[in-house]
Amino acid sequence: MVPAVSDLAFDARAAAAEFVRARRAAGSFSKYPGTPPPDLDAAYRCQDAAIELWKDAIAGWKVGWIPEPLSQKYGVNRLVGPIFAQALQRSVGNEPVDAPVFAEGFAAVEAEFVVQLSEDPPANVAEWTAETARRFVQTMYIGIEIASSPLRNINSFGAAVVASDFGNNAGLILGVEITDWSQRAPETMHCETRIDGHLVGRGTAASVSGGPLSALAFALRCNARRGRSLRAGDFVSTGAATGVHSIRAGQRAEAIFTGIGSLRCVAVPKQPIS
Repeated sequence: MVPAVSDLAFDARAAAAEFVRARRAAGSFSKYPGTPPPDLDAAYRCQDAAIELWKDAIAGWKVGWIPEPLSQKYGVNRLVGPIFAQALQRSVGNEPVDAPVFAEGFAAVEAEFVVQLSEDPPANVAEWTAETARRFVQTMYIGIEIASSPLRNINSFGAAVVASDFGNNAGLILGVEITDWSQRAPETMHCETRIDGHLVGRGTAASVSGGPLSALAFALRCNARRGRSLRAGDFVSTGAATGVHSIRAGQRAEAIFTGIGSLRCVAVPKQPIS
């Protein structure tokens, strides 16, 4: 249940500092550090403050889904969070990639369709559709988002809390390009996720509501209104195509994209950052 709090009770900078401190220490906590954000505007103020404290370049953005009835409460059905350059990895061949997670916090993996921008979208445009976003896509990749936070039960607090902690993102693993993505309907791009060899979810690019380009359009709209326009070369991880799958340190995950490729990772405990 999402707490009802006033905007005045929420200290965005203090919450950002606590999340950054916990992330650097590879720590965890079970309660939100202070009063939770009352809405997404407050959550993005916290996210912005944490971005400034983190001191790493942004390589792209993750897009997360907000289910009903929370989407009615917040007025949107998606949220965004930064993907930092040092947390971006590329999968090569069949070798599993280490996926650092907060071992005592929340950790999950998500099979995702990832787009990369070919040029800077105009910063003065705040309204986007899937079709207007399409011409800015350079290519599409298969990928795994590492969703992890020091806050153990982060998803139970609602979308504003998720957005306030980098959108619950801890990294992105990129696989191979989908060379024919622009000629394929989203429902023809199938994928599945396995953890320790067990099937945990199936889906397609159409499982991302409206398809990956609708998620990109949301990221463009949301970030333009925040004054954080996307740039050429940015990656946008468009949403969990097979679901959000909890994982523990030591477990192995595989995302299989039928007829395209697969990528593997093993969850490892994050280490403190000096």
